[in-house]
Amino acid sequence: MRRLAPALALGAAALVAVTGCGAQGTSSLGNIKLAAAEAVQQSAQRAGEVTSYSADLVLDATGGDRGASKVQGRLLYQSKPALATDITLDTITFGGQNVPGGARAVLVGDTVYVKSEMLSKFAGVTKPWAKVTLSELAAGDQARVKDFMAQAQQFDLAGTVKMLTASKDVKAVGTETVDGVETTHYSGTFPVAEAAQAMDPAKREQLQKQLSRVKDVKFDLWSDAGSLPRKVTLSGSEQGATFNLAAFFKGFNEPVQIAAPPAEQVGELPKGTGGN
Repeated sequence: MRRLAPALALGAAALVAVTGCGAQGTSSLGNIKLAAAEAVQQSAQRAGEVTSYSADLVLDATGGDRGASKVQGRLLYQSKPALATDITLDTITFGGQNVPGGARAVLVGDTVYVKSEMLSKFAGVTKPWAKVTLSELAAGDQARVKDFMAQAQQFDLAGTVKMLTASKDVKAVGTETVDGVETTHYSGTFPVAEAAQAMDPAKREQLQKQLSRVKDVKFDLWSDAGSLPRKVTLSGSEQGATFNLAAFFKGFNEPVQIAAPPAEQVGELPKGTGGN
């Protein structure tokens, strides 16, 4: 789990930092021409209405203390009637070493379910899934699993768009089709320190931790005629470490199926799993 947990955390950190735009330039959204800053404000308003969606992502990172890394996967998210997420990471590579079989984590209610070959191999889990409650994470020493789930709970489009309004140089650069949907393409940068201040306190600390080595993040946003983000890329570099993220969003406000695995397939997550 020592290799699995940081992999999950990085995958979730990548997902947290998605969507946005913010400051000058003009573009057409439907039949209305909006300045880029106005467009992102409208995006934030529309994103606040989204209660469910799915996303595909690819994260590549180089440098740093882990060497070259890659995380590729997908997620389902819903905020109503209760918060639930289902994250599948098909590819997890750190320093040229793969996490066999990838990993999957499901949050339903106050319980986290994790599935990975690494749990069976190194943590002695005898069933396909292991579970732990959020309260147990808060009181226990599964530090990295706790960090992962804290990040998983931040998958909210409205908060992310609000964060990216910290950009002072965003501009519209044209129109493009993403997955068959016509979009407006925006490009810009945002300072991490200022973006963190736009977040609520519970999420601010996590963001600062995730991007502690990066001062400024470059982003590209492809927003549809309804001001919803269809594609986002993020990139940054600091002290020899770089990252590039591509995320595709779809299924806004459509029903999603997120359920706990069958009880007979679930065991307890051993105490101390994913510690420091």
